[in-house]
Amino acid sequence: MTGKHGAMTREERYEQGLKVMRQIDGQAGEKIIKSLRDISPELEHQAVAWAFGDMYARPTLPPRDRQLLTLGMLTALGGCEAELEMHVNAALTVGLSPEEIVEALLHSAVYCGMPRALNATFVAKKVLAEQGLLPISADD
Repeated sequence: MTGKHGAMTREERYEQGLKVMRQIDGQAGEKIIKSLRDISPELEHQAVAWAFGDMYARPTLPPRDRQLLTLGMLTALGGCEAELEMHVNAALTVGLSPEEIVEALLHSAVYCGMPRALNATFVAKKVLAEQGLLPISADD
């Protein structure tokens, strides 16, 4: 679908973004998006159309790699626990194992600091527990 000048319309970009978001984030993404409707419908639109419809739909990096990057960046930023929860779920959806997620968060301690790595790991623990994926086997 394209608009009259060959580019996607605003609504088409949103629909494409919804499709990509559902493939990656499933219900967790839907929950966050719906929570924006009554306060900032434009932020909802941009999160879906731009972040998922434009950025996540790009073909160069596979979804698995994008989720690893996202986990690292959200850990580095700190204070992003709600988004981390959604993206730990997304990481599982796109094929990362619980061990790979935990290892990525462990690695983040080197660059992001121990407090941020701990916070992110506790978010991952919550998600993994909810999905019955704990305990994680220890690896030295």
